[in-house]
Amino acid sequence: MKFLKLALIGLCSLSLLTGCGDNSTGVENGGEDNGESEEETESFDGPTYSDDYTSRSTWSDRDEWNLANVHDPTVVKDGDYFYMYQTNASYGDVHQGHGNYPYRRSKDLVNWEYQGAAFSEVHSWVKDSLNNIRADMERPPIENPNYGFWAPHITKVEDTFRMYYSVIIDNPIEGDDPSASWTERAFIGLAESKDLSSNNWEDKGMVIHSIADGEETYDRDGEDDWSAYFKFNAIDPSYVTTPEGEHWLIYGSWHSGIAAVQVDPETGKPYALNEVDDYGIRIAGRGNVSTNRWQALEAAEIIYNEKTGYYYLFLAYDELSVAYNTRVVRSENITGPYYGIDGNNITNGAEAWPIVTHPYKFDGHYGWVGISHPSIFQDPESGKWFYSSQGRLPPNISGINASNAVMMGHVREIYWTEEGWPVVAPERYADVPESNITKEDIVGTWEEINLEYQYQTMQSSYDVIFNEDNTLGGGLEGTWSYDEESNTLTVNDTQLNVDNAWDWEASPRVTTITYAGLSSNGRSIWGKKVSDN
Repeated sequence: MKFLKLALIGLCSLSLLTGCGDNSTGVENGGEDNGESEEETESFDGPTYSDDYTSRSTWSDRDEWNLANVHDPTVVKDGDYFYMYQTNASYGDVHQGHGNYPYRRSKDLVNWEYQGAAFSEVHSWVKDSLNNIRADMERPPIENPNYGFWAPHITKVEDTFRMYYSVIIDNPIEGDDPSASWTERAFIGLAESKDLSSNNWEDKGMVIHSIADGEETYDRDGEDDWSAYFKFNAIDPSYVTTPEGEHWLIYGSWHSGIAAVQVDPETGKPYALNEVDDYGIRIAGRGNVSTNRWQALEAAEIIYNEKTGYYYLFLAYDELSVAYNTRVVRSENITGPYYGIDGNNITNGAEAWPIVTHPYKFDGHYGWVGISHPSIFQDPESGKWFYSSQGRLPPNISGINASNAVMMGHVREIYWTEEGWPVVAPERYADVPESNITKEDIVGTWEEINLEYQYQTMQSSYDVIFNEDNTLGGGLEGTWSYDEESNTLTVNDTQLNVDNAWDWEASPRVTTITYAGLSSNGRSIWGKKVSDN
């Protein structure tokens, strides 16, 4: 593929990346050769909209949003369309008063049409369930609860789509002072539909709610008291079916870790909720649950990869405005124990590695932070896996009001290493036509980013030069080699998947090639080519 020289200035946006399939060596790469020529790749007309969407952020501009105003997405395919549902969140809260759980659809994972909201009003069971629990606690009812509509998850069970959705109540349990009392609980509900294009949902009511374990009272010792009242916090649901036909709901956020509870396949609800133990077992944590009940992890999602035989548990770490990052661990059993790439037990509270996404910055762009709460989904036709989440612009960008509230949907392709670990593409997906990538295409200057973990810190790119004699220059020393059959680039001892991509940071944007892989200590390595030498 002849490389187009880039002018590394201007704005970037969010993206989705391409391809994963089988390879006998190196890293799995995307699909079969589709016969696209080099000329077609070079002339590809990809997305041009700006990542700074503040000029088109109002409700009246919603037909122009594409992936603007996305937060906590969940994606599934129905017929010709991918459907993306999300938390009630938008720049300036322009969605308010227009229903709950906004959604959009796309045929190509690149161009998205805003459709509206799944539900027009709050389901009455939420308030009724809340006040029944409060009555059992001998607390007065809350007549006008403060609702939050967060983090839905959609999955297909046989011929029915199930949407699990989170509703939080942030009134204090006791009195009116949230610094003196824990806020009220969260609920996970369920609705079902046969046809997503109809937007007709049958609500099935409550599935589960946040459960107190009796270790703490509902009183707090000021705003810095984070000892955690609830055992499991009933938000961020996801759903997985095992090869043996068991159905499991995964949920949890910050309070004491992540839970898995088995559900009835017919109803999608737990078999019983009589005792604390009925609310699930802890499958992941961050630290000792006895001494660290307030754990900075949430948004768990499990997939099963039949090619590797593992369950993969993706986890969002840290606060969401800047530091948010994604980890992945795996197990041969749905309930764990889950282990990281370093062999440590995450079910027992070890730190999770590999790191899949992290705040980062390529040249020519502000960079992205808050990249997590992923939806991991598979295209049923191509078999490719994808990673979708929001990305936020960094705080305090000159000329952009409240820049960290700018939330753009990211869709990226997932690749699988030879050892069976997922990595995501460094550039967002743009459906760039596939073309043959040769050794000659590798020669040139690249920007590389090592996603080493640093709290609230963007990892910036550095230049790496791939010389014709297979030596390295710039920020790396050593040698490189490239296998054209598997699209595997080996840099010293690290194997990297190479793919066609869209350079979202270039001005104007153009096609390029990228690589992604894992370092020996489980950090993602991203690279993109920026010029020929």
